[in-house]
Amino acid sequence: MSFKARLALVAAAAVALAVIAASAVVYVVVRDQLRGQVDNTLQERYRQIVDSPIPVRIDDGYLDIAGPPVGEATFVQAVSANGHVFQTRGPRRGSLPVTKDTLKATREPVGTKHFNDIGDLRVLTISGSIAGTGIALQIARNLDELNHTLHRVTIFLVLIALGGIAVAAGLGLAVSQAALRPVRRLTETAEHVTETGDLSQRIETGGEDELGRLATSFNTMFAALEDSSRAQRQLVADASHELRTPLTSLRTNIEVLAGERALAPEDRERLLSDVVEQLGEMTTLIAELIELARAEQHPEEAEEVRLDLIAENAVDRARRNRPSVTFTTDFDSSLVHGAPSTIERAVANLLDNAAKWSPPGGEVEVGVHGSEVTVRDHGPGIAEEDLPYVFDRFYRASAARGLPGSGLGLAIVKQVAEAHGGTVVAERPPGGGTLMRLRLNGRLS
Repeated sequence: MSFKARLALVAAAAVALAVIAASAVVYVVVRDQLRGQVDNTLQERYRQIVDSPIPVRIDDGYLDIAGPPVGEATFVQAVSANGHVFQTRGPRRGSLPVTKDTLKATREPVGTKHFNDIGDLRVLTISGSIAGTGIALQIARNLDELNHTLHRVTIFLVLIALGGIAVAAGLGLAVSQAALRPVRRLTETAEHVTETGDLSQRIETGGEDELGRLATSFNTMFAALEDSSRAQRQLVADASHELRTPLTSLRTNIEVLAGERALAPEDRERLLSDVVEQLGEMTTLIAELIELARAEQHPEEAEEVRLDLIAENAVDRARRNRPSVTFTTDFDSSLVHGAPSTIERAVANLLDNAAKWSPPGGEVEVGVHGSEVTVRDHGPGIAEEDLPYVFDRFYRASAARGLPGSGLGLAIVKQVAEAHGGTVVAERPPGGGTLMRLRLNGRLS
């Protein structure tokens, strides 16, 4: 069963329950109103009897009562304490059965009233003394007319309920078709993307309701998937391009080393050194590619970490790896929420980049204030035209072509900053060199 049919069925069922409940309430109210009218008629007949100037009496075995003649649907009788029934004069309509409650009524205080049903009759029994003897007066009315009316009301209510259910089913089907039209568009677009892999598809959005927000979320998801797919393709293309050059050079050097031509010891030593260096560059490149992919697919769990201690560990490692560079620090105690290993890698990359551009004996200034890490070198600085691109993957400024590196170090820093809801920027400070600012806002996305 389709969702549209289920929705129409649910609407019809809900209306059916509501109509049935309302019909039951109407039936009970109408029945009580009609029975109330019958009870009022019986009490009015009793008042006519007791208010008449001619007293009620038993004469010659019959009950003589005053008042206008009663209709065919109503009759009166009296019951004595010993169970004898006294009927009124005129055509016999039968008598009511004498029950224990009737006999009990003959002994109750005068004026005590009881209503009860006996078969198709509604009976009013009044306890008390009539003509000086303990006799209970009973006034009964046939309920055939009331039952006939209730039967007609029941038929009308059933017809109304069936009509209401049919109308609800039709309206539910129409409303579900209109309401599910945006969902159908979502389904068609998702199926098209599944079949074609075309992530450029978008869904028309209209309104600010739940379906409109769902369509907007789908569009946002498609856009994110499209960006991710484009980034993956670009990463593969860039990695292939970056690996091609060292692989070609490495293959050439190995072929020369493996050739039959004799090489001078210094030439062989130079070629071996080149091979080792190229293998190191390739190893670094592949490791950074893996780190980029791992950070995108399996982000590290966040925790409360001391940013100043992380930076201090990174500086200690940089001092060991770059003994020709002086690192000076200015750290404030800082607590942030984030992934400690990725933050440390980002700071280490900033330090490595600064040391690479510092002259021998140069100084790198490192600071931690609040949730910001600053790293400044006193090298040649970054050209104005290169500033917007230094954090792009595999981007290398023209001045860096001859230096070792993969072009991924600063891209990793940017990835870490964005994963923590922060930013990283490169500036040209007064006095030359480069100033990097890594800001973390404590939110790991």
